[in-house]
Amino acid sequence: MTKFFFFISVFTLFTLIIDFYSYQGIKQLTEKYSDFWRKLWRRLFWVPSIMALILIVIVFIGSEKEVKGSNFKFFYFVTGFIFIALAPKVVFLVFHFMNDLVRIVKWIVRKLKGLLAKNENTNFEEKESDKMTRFQFFNQVGLGAAAVTMGATFYGIFRGKYDFRVCEESISFANLPKSFNGLRIVQISDAHLGSFLDNSFEEVDAALKRINDLNPDVIFFTGDLVNNLADEAEPWVNYFQQLHAPLGKFSILGNHDYAEYVYDPNDPANAQILADNMKQLETVHARMGFRLLKNETVELEKQGEKISLIGIENWGKGRFSKHGKLDVAMTNMPQNSFNILLSHDPSHWEAQVLGQQNIDVTFSGHTHGAQFGIEAPMLHIKASPSPWFGYKRWGGLYQEGNQYLYVNRGFGFLGFPGRVGMPPEITLVTIFSA
Repeated sequence: MTKFFFFISVFTLFTLIIDFYSYQGIKQLTEKYSDFWRKLWRRLFWVPSIMALILIVIVFIGSEKEVKGSNFKFFYFVTGFIFIALAPKVVFLVFHFMNDLVRIVKWIVRKLKGLLAKNENTNFEEKESDKMTRFQFFNQVGLGAAAVTMGATFYGIFRGKYDFRVCEESISFANLPKSFNGLRIVQISDAHLGSFLDNSFEEVDAALKRINDLNPDVIFFTGDLVNNLADEAEPWVNYFQQLHAPLGKFSILGNHDYAEYVYDPNDPANAQILADNMKQLETVHARMGFRLLKNETVELEKQGEKISLIGIENWGKGRFSKHGKLDVAMTNMPQNSFNILLSHDPSHWEAQVLGQQNIDVTFSGHTHGAQFGIEAPMLHIKASPSPWFGYKRWGGLYQEGNQYLYVNRGFGFLGFPGRVGMPPEITLVTIFSA
């Protein structure tokens, strides 16, 4: 309960700061309204934040039952409502801050002039003519930007999370065996199937059929099949069984697959529960047709030539679990082989792979591209909040020397029940012999 009250306190303080400052702009915008409409809009302004706080309390009171029951519908209703309520206010706040910034600058200028001319107005307030032009203009633009933000958030929740896109890349390697020239690799990651248990089966099924249409030679799934518990994946077994690739389907575990966000792994009383959940999850992977790699290496063979596929359990920097053991997985590997690594968290590539291991290309996920962003390759625009959370490599293909990393932006969603400017991704990487 201590953590809960701490969270509520921080969230309430954050909300009040946003609301109080944004409210000053609303007051400016409505000051020429009639008394009735001015009071109405100013009171309505506070309603979403009050409702958000009430919903937060409700969801946390029932959070244990909600999560352990694999029922995320109400949770996602709450998080979606919070984003719709607060995101537009944050955008409006930026424009209102521009108002105040201009006012402060003009006040400083008048102060300086006042030192030379005592009869100059040194009042902090703007002259009425300026106040009703520049200041109202900034707030009105901010109001329009807030409306666009709200619309984009609505779209992201109701349609954006189903707007699956195929991202294609080609990479050439001098040491790739000729038999594997043109190998078509399809990667998906971060399915978070518990999040789709709101009757999203038709949309997910259509996305999986698109994977088969790509004619992959091999399919990789790079972790986070579920949000917390193996039960979330049970309804999806038949859907993932339909995926086909002649060289096989391989998977690894992500940080959410260990049920450690629900059951404390340091509590001995949870040991059997965690073990049973993992056993069930391993069975689910097998029934879906995936070969789950847990700190091990397998060889893919084609026309008598082989390449090595290394799969490790989750290893993430900071607070994320570190079950991955790359040294164990690479024990007794063939010398001078072409090596592919599956590792859920891209921070592992930076920490233990880059410049340290003989690994040609790594496939990761985990970041989701923060589920928010703007990407326009033609204009060289690629922006996401992910770097704020410590991931400078958060989506797409990266190269350092002769080593490559591809970070999938995620198939599903978590926390925020949608995607805004960061569609769910199916990756197709074709590798060639240079």
